[in-house]
Amino acid sequence: MYKVFVNDKPLFLTNEIAKETDFQLFLLETVDIEQLIIKMFNNKIKKANLYYPDEKEILKKVKEKIPVCKAGGGLVYNKKGEVLFIYRNGKWDLPKGGREKGEEIELTAIREVEEETGVSRLKIKEKLQKTYHIFKRNGKYKLKITQWYEMTTTFEGVLIPQANEGIEKVAWLNPEQVKEALNNSYENIKLLFEKE
Repeated sequence: MYKVFVNDKPLFLTNEIAKETDFQLFLLETVDIEQLIIKMFNNKIKKANLYYPDEKEILKKVKEKIPVCKAGGGLVYNKKGEVLFIYRNGKWDLPKGGREKGEEIELTAIREVEEETGVSRLKIKEKLQKTYHIFKRNGKYKLKITQWYEMTTTFEGVLIPQANEGIEKVAWLNPEQVKEALNNSYENIKLLFEKE
């Protein structure tokens, strides 16, 4: 099962049909996916299941119906155990961004963290999960698949928000501040902290 967020509302890609659920059910084979997305963006549908019988094929089938952009991002810790956050569009987020043609996704993640925050000397500790969300750009809906990495850094310099990306501030947050920030963040970002 995949959890895709549409305007922070869950759209589950599933091969199971659950009885008695408050999720609306749609068949991937026959659904007008753009209409479904528009209804979710406009709060007409709060949560939905998109059904396809073959779990291994479900994501591939969705990719045939909606363009995909791949991204890499970082859950970055400093020596004090604080986490690097960015603040953009009125919400706390983690640094991430789109992969450039031919670029390895690990390099995308490191480059984007550096560009969006000014933090350097990044080391990837481990590969984390992927998150999925649908966004609109130039009038078209796209599925963003972000591969996340846990990173560490010894960087102690000045944090520089990437203004041309709409980033208002960059901050190192301690565990208590992280909890607070997650109250004003995105659902797919919260997923990265569920194990913590």
